[in-house]
Amino acid sequence: MAKILDGEALAEELRKGLRESVKNLADVGARPGLATVHMGDDPAAESYIKMKQRDCEELGINGTHVDIDSNAPAEELYDVLAELNEDPDIHGILVQDDVPEHIDWLEAVSHIDPLKDVDGLHPNNVGRLVAGNSRFVPCTPLGIQKLLTEENIEIESADVVIVNRSMIVGKPLSNLLIQKTDGGNATVTLCHSRTRNLAEKTRQADILVVAVDNPEFIDGSMVSEGTTVVDVGIGRIDADNEKGYELVGDVDFESVEPKADYIAPVPGGVGPLTRVILHNNTIKAAKLQEGIDFETE
Repeated sequence: MAKILDGEALAEELRKGLRESVKNLADVGARPGLATVHMGDDPAAESYIKMKQRDCEELGINGTHVDIDSNAPAEELYDVLAELNEDPDIHGILVQDDVPEHIDWLEAVSHIDPLKDVDGLHPNNVGRLVAGNSRFVPCTPLGIQKLLTEENIEIESADVVIVNRSMIVGKPLSNLLIQKTDGGNATVTLCHSRTRNLAEKTRQADILVVAVDNPEFIDGSMVSEGTTVVDVGIGRIDADNEKGYELVGDVDFESVEPKADYIAPVPGGVGPLTRVILHNNTIKAAKLQEGIDFETE
C-alpha cells in the first residue's frame, strides 16, 4: 500500500510560517499585497480566485481583485496591468489563465513587471529558472518539489518522467529538477500527447508526474512497482451522489496505488500547496521591492 503524500497537512504547516512572515513585514510598514486579475467566464476560475483572496485575508496579505469584461480588447487588460505595476502597495500580480480566445495569456503575463510576476511565468523569470538563478518559481512545480523533499523522497539521480509540457507544469518542473541544487540533479524525461509508446516511458519512472487533463488516464499497467506518483490533473466523473460527480485526477488511484510506494492524490496532494507557494512568492516579492533582507520564510 502506497504512502499518501498529504499536501494539505504540509500546506497548513507552511501557512504558519507565512503568517509570521507577513506580520514581520507589516511591522516594518511593508505588508505584502497581491492583485488577481480575471478576464474570463469560467466558474471554476472564479472559485480559485475567491480561494486565493480568502487566503490573503487569512494570512494578512492585502488582497485586490480586478474583473475585466471578457469582450474587452487586450489593451484594456494591458492598461490594468500597467496600473498595478505602478502601484507601490501591490507586490504580486496574477492573471487567471481562462482568458478569452482573442487574448494571448502568456503575452499578457509578459506585461507584468518581472518583480511582481509571482506566477514565475514572465520570460525574464523563466530565463532565470533555466539558468539556475531563479527569482520566482511557478507555483505548482515548486509545490511538487516541496512535497517530495518533505517526505525525503530521493530526487537526485532519480529518473523523473513528466507527462505534461505546459509552461505551468512540465517545462518549469523539468528545469527545476535538473538544477545542481538540493531537490534537483534528477534525470528528466518530458512526455506529451505525441510521445510514442508512452506506457514504456512511464514504467521507467522512479518519480512519475502526470498533468494531462484526462481523468484516470494513467492506470496500474503504466506504472512500475515502487514508483512515486504525483497526480496534478483534476477532472470530474459521474457519481451517484448529491452533486452527480466526483473530483478525480489523471491517475486511476485504485489500480496505481497498490503498485506505488508514494502517491500524491487528487484531491489533497499538490493542489493545496499551489496557493501556499503563490503567497510565499508574494512575500518574496514584497521583500525584493521594499529592499528588506531579513528572513521571512
